[in-house]
Amino acid sequence: MIRYTLKCSDGHIFESWFQSAAAFDALAGQGHLSCAVCGSDAVSKTLMSPQVAVEKHGDVRAKPARNEAVAEIRREVEQNATYVGGDFVRKAREMHEGAMPAASIYGEANIREVRTLVEEGVPVLPLPFKPKQKMQ
Repeated sequence: MIRYTLKCSDGHIFESWFQSAAAFDALAGQGHLSCAVCGSDAVSKTLMSPQVAVEKHGDVRAKPARNEAVAEIRREVEQNATYVGGDFVRKAREMHEGAMPAASIYGEANIREVRTLVEEGVPVLPLPFKPKQKMQ
């Protein structure tokens, strides 16, 4: 597995994992990549630096500051929002249209569904983690 930092034509920067460099090239060549923020399919790799463990007082840090920040975001989301699983797109749209009361929710959606929500003006944000639970 390899992690690439990617950038879309609108300047959004995000990361994604790929089976290999060849897998990235194949997906990019077939137009199967899209921006995690805006859905643009004009995505390319950006300059990356290797992740290096930092020694602090003789101990190798197992988690960089970024992982700690993601863990804090997870705690905030899980404490203050309701996980709706695969109903995310429907519920987000209904809230946006006023068919149900506004609430903080999070759940599952594929890139096409998210792109459609963004085009409709529904406010959505990608989370930097996968939910712990999965609803059927």
